[in-house]
Amino acid sequence: MLKHRGFPGRLPGSDFQFTIRRENRKKGATPITKRERFRDRRAPDKRADAGFLSALIAHFGDEPFVRGNLDAGRLGWLIGREVKAVGEFDPADYDQLLQVDMAVAEASFPELFAKDTPPEFNWDDMDWDDMDEDGDDV
Repeated sequence: MLKHRGFPGRLPGSDFQFTIRRENRKKGATPITKRERFRDRRAPDKRADAGFLSALIAHFGDEPFVRGNLDAGRLGWLIGREVKAVGEFDPADYDQLLQVDMAVAEASFPELFAKDTPPEFNWDDMDWDDMDEDGDDV
């Protein structure tokens, strides 16, 4: 499983997880399941979606990237819309190539592309630790 160095592990000031620490060797990757986003979702949930998409765009841009250690649950809120599979989609593959569809992302989250006041997620204020709880390099 590829670990994306420098990618935020969670939304600052919240418990919304963006990455996983280690792969599940017994059961394999958790399948990415497309989740429906309803209009009445809570504001923190919407902010987590925007924060995750913002991190994907900042880290990968519109280039294809490997799923790796990105959280399946969080990807489920964007898959098939702002994040598309490259090639045939295998929802339970750590090596699945994904890509941000910038046109759909801008239509769904115009605030991320606002030139005057884009949202601030304070990525720089976070203390990134590349070690897991066992002291192993993540």
